[in-house]
Amino acid sequence: MRQLKNVGANTHPYTGKSEKIMMELGRQTDREDHFLKTDVAVYFGKPGEEVSDPCFDGKGPSRTGCVLCGGCMLGCRYNSKNTLDKNYLFLAQGLGAEIIAEQEVTDVKPLDQEGKNGYEITYKSTFSPFGKKTKVKAKAVVFAGGVLGTMSLLLKLKNNSLNRLSSTLGLGVRTNSESLIGVTSFDKKANFSEGIAIGSILEIDENRHLEPVKYPEGSGFWRLFMAPMVSSNHAVGRLAGMVVDLITHPVKNLKALFIDDWSKRTQILLYMESIDSTLRFASPFWGGLSSKMEKGKAPSAYNPIAQELAKTTEAIVNGKAMVLNTETLLGIPTTAHILGGACMGKNESEGVIDDKNRVFNYKNMWICDGSMISANIGVNPSLTITALSERAMSFVPDKNSKP
Repeated sequence: MRQLKNVGANTHPYTGKSEKIMMELGRQTDREDHFLKTDVAVYFGKPGEEVSDPCFDGKGPSRTGCVLCGGCMLGCRYNSKNTLDKNYLFLAQGLGAEIIAEQEVTDVKPLDQEGKNGYEITYKSTFSPFGKKTKVKAKAVVFAGGVLGTMSLLLKLKNNSLNRLSSTLGLGVRTNSESLIGVTSFDKKANFSEGIAIGSILEIDENRHLEPVKYPEGSGFWRLFMAPMVSSNHAVGRLAGMVVDLITHPVKNLKALFIDDWSKRTQILLYMESIDSTLRFASPFWGGLSSKMEKGKAPSAYNPIAQELAKTTEAIVNGKAMVLNTETLLGIPTTAHILGGACMGKNESEGVIDDKNRVFNYKNMWICDGSMISANIGVNPSLTITALSERAMSFVPDKNSKP
């Protein structure tokens, strides 16, 4: 609850087309009692009216009442949403922190074996790969670059300056086992953009959840990457299914592709499962990241439960369900929530960090992003990541405190 209060989260008051679809889906699947509106970090004051910061006792920037444009996913254009730059970074700057933007860290070198005396950090411009490198010294280091950013850096450094990192680095990488399906309505009066990006959630069962996702009017770029939804895990079956769908439903496919405003007429269904399987990340010699299965069943682009929900939604909105063409053509599932790789453990043989996010074998070093998550939680992990990070920082003594 502390974290929710800090970011000014509250249950949104709006019920629009997307929320009504989730309610109807709940009714048709006998789960209507499991429909919930989401708690979101958005200021719902008078629409379009700017006020002094209502979230942090006036210490943050001014905010504007949400106008329900649905643009949260692409970045709020009306200064209504709490974001990193409007809370943590803004307040940190007020306390004297300097934000050095558009830089990429290339090395973190401890000044002694365990980093007791601090670290030398090397960074360079993100947009000038061959430009000058800058070095600074710091008493403490926090890695918070997201799973892909943190893993890319730490796996590279494990072979060099941070060679005491746990051998479990890169293990336990997982997703929420998502399916992302767009259902485009042929009803010209349909408007799925009104409201906030994710305004509700339907609990299918204890392991499965469904959220409707919105994009603002005019954000139709994704239509170029959509293909018919097919029901097969095999390449031949997927290709055959796509051809059959295009032949048997030519008008519907053309309508879905050339609809007047794709984002306005399309309801994105974000289906998530907490059923676990894990990948292992490694850093090949040419750089970047490589992955392979660690344990469990490999993630699949075909999920029969998600597709059944999408077909039900088709009937509700008089539309056509489509998925990303990488799923139909290649069978590659899409994820918005990648987690793990630097998981917690009792010691370095079981994890990269301890229960306070401290990196084993190094002093004054923490990992505070999705890399630390050691389970598939089956829903958007942002609050979990924030809460665990705040908890970790609560154990760091004030700089003026006595040892």
